[in-house]
Amino acid sequence: MRILVVEDDVELAPLISEAFQAESYAVDLVSTGTEADEMASFNDYDLIVLDWSIPPPSGIDLLRMWRQAGEHTPVLMLTGRIGIHDRVDGLDSGADDYLTKPFSMVELLARTRSLLRRRAKSLSPLVAGDLELDPSTRQVSVAGEPLDLPPKEFGVLEYLLRHVDEPVTRTDLAEHVWDDSFDAMSNVIDVILYRLRKKIDGSRDGKLLRTIKGVGYILRSTRS
Repeated sequence: MRILVVEDDVELAPLISEAFQAESYAVDLVSTGTEADEMASFNDYDLIVLDWSIPPPSGIDLLRMWRQAGEHTPVLMLTGRIGIHDRVDGLDSGADDYLTKPFSMVELLARTRSLLRRRAKSLSPLVAGDLELDPSTRQVSVAGEPLDLPPKEFGVLEYLLRHVDEPVTRTDLAEHVWDDSFDAMSNVIDVILYRLRKKIDGSRDGKLLRTIKGVGYILRSTRS
């Protein structure tokens, strides 16, 4: 899961980022509306945590602009505004949830999990051959046998399943599963793909996960 955090408080921003990273989320952190809009236009986020009062465009203006443009990424609005009219304005402008400052990181993480579950429930199970991944329950199985995957392995597999029968590059995986500071040329991706291949294919007849030399990887829709 990749999250964009938009917060200009120099003390709060890194705390939010660290809390998400401790939960194995990939996090991009920016402090202005301009930066946020640019990041959102280039990356596919599962959630955006957006402060109301950031350098222009403000969080609320940015949210209205995104919703008018048809952007449906869940947004959790952060603000020091405690008035009921402000809360209503934020929700009416397209925020999926609203958290007033000061807040506890425990509550922020709980609301984040709730929004991500809500988003996942709208997604159908992803299938390739006898491999199935349910985004809403985060359960994975092969031939009916459950697989226990760590967060990064789950993230890589989910991305591959959303691009079945399509070549996927290391850069594609790095940009979706990790944040911008990740080195796409490190061997971390190779290690994760090796582990997934053993779990998904192992000694089974026919292979779903294959390497395309000089390109990247591909997850086939059927074993061959």
